[in-house]
Amino acid sequence: MAEPAPGARERGAGVTALVGAGAVVLGPAEPGPLRRATWDQLRVTAGVGVGCEGGRVALIAPDREVRAWYREQVHGRASAHPHAFAELIECEGRLITPGLVDPHTHALFGAPRLDDQARRARGDDYKSIAAAGGGILQSMRDFRARGEDELVALGAARLQWVTALGTTTVEVKSGYGLAPEAELRALRAIARLAAAGPPTVVATFLGAHEVPPEHRAKREAWVRILVEELIPRVGRERLAEFCDVFCEPGVFSLEESETVLRAARAAGMGLKVHADELDPYGGAELAARLGATSADHLGAISPAGVEALAASDTVAVILPGTLVFLGKARHAPARALVDAGAVVALASDFNPGSSPSASVPLMMALAVGQAHLQPAEAFAAATVNAACALARGAEGGRLAAGRPADLVAWNCRDPRELAYWYGMPLAWRVFAGGFACHGPERVVSSAGSGLKPLSPPLS
Repeated sequence: MAEPAPGARERGAGVTALVGAGAVVLGPAEPGPLRRATWDQLRVTAGVGVGCEGGRVALIAPDREVRAWYREQVHGRASAHPHAFAELIECEGRLITPGLVDPHTHALFGAPRLDDQARRARGDDYKSIAAAGGGILQSMRDFRARGEDELVALGAARLQWVTALGTTTVEVKSGYGLAPEAELRALRAIARLAAAGPPTVVATFLGAHEVPPEHRAKREAWVRILVEELIPRVGRERLAEFCDVFCEPGVFSLEESETVLRAARAAGMGLKVHADELDPYGGAELAARLGATSADHLGAISPAGVEALAASDTVAVILPGTLVFLGKARHAPARALVDAGAVVALASDFNPGSSPSASVPLMMALAVGQAHLQPAEAFAAATVNAACALARGAEGGRLAAGRPADLVAWNCRDPRELAYWYGMPLAWRVFAGGFACHGPERVVSSAGSGLKPLSPPLS
């Protein structure tokens, strides 16, 4: 294998060919979501390989054609158009799929909230933990004490976990700063992570994650700061693609949430809603009415909310890991949402308090075992539908010539195994822009410092 020049892999300036796969999941032929997914729609095929050049899929064809294409790329054009790196990978019967997409995380945080878990084991609920000083406000205090460089280092290490688990596109929210400068510091850190990559990082502004303690007596002051100061600045400086709000009793009311979301739309951002997580409050209906890109959580969504999402293009993002970790018996009604015709996606909700896992395959297993999706529906929810939850339905979550070369070779042969071996490290090699960002030999650091061993995220 030709070694890359410094920085060449980040530019996608090379050629990679994968051959000898047991099966390849191409994803749906047409752009857009799948409302009821089957393996036929996802187009599982055998006997083909994938050739990648310049960060894009160049061809998907029988192995012999991919091998011939690779030889031509490496030898036939080497003198006139040399590639920075070239790699032919024998997959030895492994499964190849599009890279997974995680459309809801809070991956930029400081310390884990270990006390919260112990309190839950004693019987405390989410709201009582928050009232005792835990929860989001504990993460806020920790976050405010950390500088931007430290946050970038923590985020970069955690994003190595993300790619090692097979995710090539991930949304990351602000929301633990909850003060103007701290929220902007969060978004600048996310921007640095996005520039370094992989994975592809999509930024969301979540200043409306909680009302900070200094504004509890006059909560309208924080809403005014969000609407009149922070959201316009985030929009002007293009620090976030989306704006989210935690629409829940005791957090942000329906009226406050709509005010925040309308200001975000005026500032040029797409809309997301933390909706009906703990109570059937009407957040899903609000998201559908405003044409939000997604409504997320939905653990307590009402039948009216299910109908509203089914009649809209708003993606219903379910987060089964959160409800498991919180010890909830009830899950988001994924089966009812799919049967009603809604677009359903999966996400990890990776965060320090209620879902300390970045494993989308684990969420697929929970979606099948706890939320009653079929394996094909869970796969679509973690790929093409998850891409739609980030307004990337035209390119994300599918393999086709001309589309980004984000793909995974898995240590299994049947795509149903991804939702079966729950919690197991199945990703063999993960490719972002056609080069291996995780594999048996090395990993590309999300901190942008080149190739280095995988290291755990410290707090």
